[in-house]
Amino acid sequence: MRLRFSRGVFTIAVIVLVLAVGISVGLYALLKKAKPLAVPEAFCAVRTPDGALGLDLEQAQVSATIAAVAARRRLPERAVVIAYATGLQESKLRNLDHGDRDSVGVFQQRESQGWGRKKQIMDPVYSTNKFFAALVKVKDYRTIPLAEAAQAVQRSAGGYAYAPHETDAKILAAAFTGRVPKAVHCWYPPAKGQTAAPVARTGEARRQLARALGDTTITTKRRGWLIAAWSVAHAQKYGLSRVGFSGATWSNDLEVEGWRSGGKAGDRRVELS
Repeated sequence: MRLRFSRGVFTIAVIVLVLAVGISVGLYALLKKAKPLAVPEAFCAVRTPDGALGLDLEQAQVSATIAAVAARRRLPERAVVIAYATGLQESKLRNLDHGDRDSVGVFQQRESQGWGRKKQIMDPVYSTNKFFAALVKVKDYRTIPLAEAAQAVQRSAGGYAYAPHETDAKILAAAFTGRVPKAVHCWYPPAKGQTAAPVARTGEARRQLARALGDTTITTKRRGWLIAAWSVAHAQKYGLSRVGFSGATWSNDLEVEGWRSGGKAGDRRVELS
């Protein structure tokens, strides 16, 4: 049996469909413009061709410091990968003030084993330098399995545990050493009651960068992107809202994902504001 619909019923159906589509489009546009009811926590995202990782600000700052110290010591990226894998296992790349027995810091180094005083070990620049000083004494550390190299430095009860972190460590190393440009993006919320942008302490930021990196002169784009990544990771700490380098700009804007092309920053200096 063939069903017959009057012209009036068909017209009503078309009107209902058009209204439904219009309401859906309008609601979507409204939701896009609406601000979230709850302000999210600060975060960092690392994206490279080999994968993406999410970090909190402390993890990003520790990662940036390790890369800067390695650059100062002119170490290969493999050394940075080993350091990251070790830090991920020992502390999740956080500067812990506690651990097994007297173990503290990013690498859970022990005062009783000659790594330094607790106050020194709790300084990521100091502890990273100590880690690398021990690593370069490991024969063939660039070519032997990562877990073997890390265990030779750490002498841990569970040396096998470093290997599973190698993939994540390689993603972090590609980003924070500057080999992959524009790979680090962070965001932090305004301080409670703050309406204007924070006052950028650019001088202090550059002094602390120099403490880890040494000479901050940009001789290659890779070095420039290392400095840019360090600056983004430390943006909240020093009140930075913009970082610019090589024709790209990072801004502390929740609605902006990653770096944007444009801006006046060239290849000779990382601009902070």
